Amino acid sequence: MKFLDNSINLTEGSISRNILKFAVPLMIGNLLQQFYNIVDTLIVGRCLGEQALAAVGSAYTLMIFLTSIICGLCMGSSTFFAILFGRKETERMKQSFFISFVSILAVTVVINILVYVFLNGIVRFMQIPAEVQQSFGQYMAVIFAGILATFLYNYFANLLRAVGNSVVPLLFLAISTIINVILDLVFVITFGWGVAGAAAATVIAQYFSGVGILLYYLKKCPDLRISREHMKWNRQMFGEIANLSMLTCVQQSIMNFGILLVQGLVNSFGTVVMAAFAAGVKIDTVAYAPVQDFGNAFSTFIAQNYGAGKTERIRKGITTAGVMVVGFCVVISALVFFFADRLMMIFVKSDLVDIISVGAGYLRVEGSCYVGIGILFLLYGYFRAIKRPFMSVVLTVISLGTRVVLAYGLASVSGIGVLGIWAAIPIGWLLADVTGIIYGVRINKLRKV
Repeated sequence: MKFLDNSINLTEGSISRNILKFAVPLMIGNLLQQFYNIVDTLIVGRCLGEQALAAVGSAYTLMIFLTSIICGLCMGSSTFFAILFGRKETERMKQSFFISFVSILAVTVVINILVYVFLNGIVRFMQIPAEVQQSFGQYMAVIFAGILATFLYNYFANLLRAVGNSVVPLLFLAISTIINVILDLVFVITFGWGVAGAAAATVIAQYFSGVGILLYYLKKCPDLRISREHMKWNRQMFGEIANLSMLTCVQQSIMNFGILLVQGLVNSFGTVVMAAFAAGVKIDTVAYAPVQDFGNAFSTFIAQNYGAGKTERIRKGITTAGVMVVGFCVVISALVFFFADRLMMIFVKSDLVDIISVGAGYLRVEGSCYVGIGILFLLYGYFRAIKRPFMSVVLTVISLGTRVVLAYGLASVSGIGVLGIWAAIPIGWLLADVTGIIYGVRINKLRKV
């Protein structure tokens, strides 16, 4: 089949080599995707100042929450695709493309409309300081014009990844990232369009990757294209896709909604803490982005082998992936911990010592604990792939529930303040990890993988 030319069959061959071969393009792709907002943050922080940086940082948190709904639906659908791919049920897989595409597109349109209708209410909910509100509104008004592009890219990227092709999505992201960087420099520095210019650069780049990967699918993947016979609504299939997609969406949304609640608490500490958190989160996200994508690659590995009925290969894959993730996280934790100040100075001028100090404190707390989030990403991927996405939701509720409750509780204690917000995050990871591992061991012993 032509569409397999750039694909990896994860049900055969070396486990570690194939997972890595599939995961590395995902990791690079996610890092490039992070570049969209990182470049905005870097140029805004350096060229437009503290208030603009705070506005872009808060908008980024909201953008991640809302787009996580779309990404979660696409990710859940791709698990269903991968299971059918492992079973070699090509015709059912094509019908599932049609059903999931129509469903997720409808959700995307609704989200886009709601964002613009309730923009003023969002500003109040997030406790945006008065001096930041104008910049925040300008950035938001432009950046959310790219939601449709986000859907197109994530849907077709996840479709290709489900059949083992992680290279093509990477190529489109790489080119769009270059476009984003060039347009950022032109719009913000040359044209002087401020935060709206930074947002416009991101949106244009997003449409390049979204429309580009759609055209690639239509032109270069004849064995994956659907025909009129596949454009039929099947209630049972929709239910199966919805079960995986909705629960994955809920898991992603809860995770990012918890972060959004914490962002509101951070905003209450003023512009310095907002700016520090904005820069710190970018560094933090880039640092553990590779293990997040390794978890997604691991999920595809599990899903394909689950569909093929290869239980023993799944068990070997769990051990292999665990060792690889722990080793990577230990190295990244050490680098972030010891170079926290220098990392902050990538985004913030060296004379803004207060912002650098607060941001470095955040990074040192998080940087010591990346093993926790690395294991959690593996657990998310595993439970999603074996059709137990409800467990991913449970783990997210534990992780984010702990984070939000502790953050609000500790931040109000005299002498703790923002340190309590930072410390609440790894504690939540730890509790979720312990719960997930205990449950995973239990179902393995019952032979229900």
